[in-house]
Amino acid sequence: MNQWTERHTASLVPGVKPYYKQPLVLTRGNGRQVEDDQGHIYLDFFGRVLTVSVGHAHPIITKAVIEQIQDIVHTSTYYISPSMVELAERLGTITPDGLNRVFFTNSGTEANETAIAMAQVATQRQEVVALRYSYSGRSHLAMGLTGQAPWKMGIGGLGVSVRHAHNAYCYRCPFGKEPRTCGLECAKDFEEFFKTSTTGCPAAYIAEPIQGVGGFITPPNAFLYETVRTARRYGALFIDDEVQTGFGRTGKRFGIEHAGVTPDIMTFAKGLANGFPIGATITRNKVAEAYGGPTFSTFGGDPPAMRAALATLDVIDEEDLTTRSADLGAVLRQGLEELSDRFPMMGDVRGKGLMQGIEFVKDEKEPAPDLASEFLEGTRDHGLLVGMGGLLANTIRIAPPMTVTRPEIFQALEAVKAALVQMQTNHPELSHLRPTRVHLPE
Repeated sequence: MNQWTERHTASLVPGVKPYYKQPLVLTRGNGRQVEDDQGHIYLDFFGRVLTVSVGHAHPIITKAVIEQIQDIVHTSTYYISPSMVELAERLGTITPDGLNRVFFTNSGTEANETAIAMAQVATQRQEVVALRYSYSGRSHLAMGLTGQAPWKMGIGGLGVSVRHAHNAYCYRCPFGKEPRTCGLECAKDFEEFFKTSTTGCPAAYIAEPIQGVGGFITPPNAFLYETVRTARRYGALFIDDEVQTGFGRTGKRFGIEHAGVTPDIMTFAKGLANGFPIGATITRNKVAEAYGGPTFSTFGGDPPAMRAALATLDVIDEEDLTTRSADLGAVLRQGLEELSDRFPMMGDVRGKGLMQGIEFVKDEKEPAPDLASEFLEGTRDHGLLVGMGGLLANTIRIAPPMTVTRPEIFQALEAVKAALVQMQTNHPELSHLRPTRVHLPE
């Protein structure tokens, strides 16, 4: 244990748990690479939890932030900041038609809390519908919205009535169906859920197009389309949580575009500012007018974060990173599926664009968190950093900065293969496994 690990353990709350048996101490980053305090270089294929969207120390973003800091750092929402207005206008031009009023905060947690408050005020209702396996943040209310018991810490909700419906977790279908022949049973159950498990008068339905912390659970496009239609029949506003899927990551500007749905409210954070703390909630005029305040955010809309976000959006557009995510995401997905055929401990491969997950299993699709942990360590040994997730802690999350190159994709796949070869050697008892990967309809 090095000095930083010892000091971290002694000074931070125990819930803050670093990855790895020997935690990494990261000291610098450039592009898609990061360096630890021992001088080891790693290929970053987690983007520090999908937050470094266009690469570490991107010169355009660095320049924009330095110039802003030299002028003014903090204003608060009591004063007009040109960069805050510019970013609000920019978001209004790239989000679906009708969404044009923004409130800035510091994180996805705050963005989601703001969205719930907007929906409740606008509808004069309280109840919220969320999905199982979801994650909405670490505040009291956000933990109540989250559909995973370990992340709730035994609390959550602040008295808000939250109901959790089935998501389309096709690899572990709660109805025992196969995705190509199920007739979208989970979406049909959504109607029954509203009739039997809610008041019938919800304020909002909140969903992630791909569930991030849940393990990159990726529903068929029709699931979100149908469930949003159902929720709206009951008067609910649809909140689209794009904290992890937004701004090109999935091969479209926003993850919800795959489903052909226009949200009433959208939330953003993480990759919007390439690592600077930011949260944003955007809605349409009718909802915004009900959210009349007074309201305030001390650090929301601070100029450095606004400039970082504007520069990040410039890079995404100028380098056409949405198209790159679609194209290189397909290369990454093909490589992972080929490895899954060879190493069936990779039970499922799922995701869209540069947001791909691997669910590790043993016999009969038994969740294998020990294999996921071993894979995390093994890829590090081969110079690749990925993430973990999932309620069952058996899913690996792969999400490199969207500036990733084709050679880096192949370099990462070689590291994945090397880790899997070693795992196969370590676990000969798994040699009899057969592929269990599911294939989703478009």
